[in-house]
Amino acid sequence: MKAPTVIILTMGMLFCFWQGAKSNSGAEQAAVEAAEVWLELVDKEQYGASWDEAANYFQGAVSREQWLSSMRAVRHPLGQKRSRSLKSKQYFNSLPGAPDGEYVVIQFNTSFEHKLSAVETVTPMKDRDGKWRVSGYYIK
Repeated sequence: MKAPTVIILTMGMLFCFWQGAKSNSGAEQAAVEAAEVWLELVDKEQYGASWDEAANYFQGAVSREQWLSSMRAVRHPLGQKRSRSLKSKQYFNSLPGAPDGEYVVIQFNTSFEHKLSAVETVTPMKDRDGKWRVSGYYIK
């Protein structure tokens, strides 16, 4: 089965913003941990819970129903996750098309049952309550 390139909600951006990156290892680690917990929900097909746990910005950009529909259409067909390893992480205070704040763009090399090699890009942001939550998700 040939798997198409998959794009699921992201803040109206494709990640073409690597200039302006800063280093903040504490924030990067907290964001990676938040992304991994969130991805567990997606891996278990708990798409509604993944929307519930996403950043306020994410929830304002896509309705819960749109998210469920998108995930069923593009993530579900990939099958079960086989493996996932951290590829990169980068801290930002500003991203195109998004309000200024704290963001970490994280990439994972991921293998799925029906797509052996994929790159997942997950972008947690520090939400209003100070907790890191996912604000964008992209699979290629």
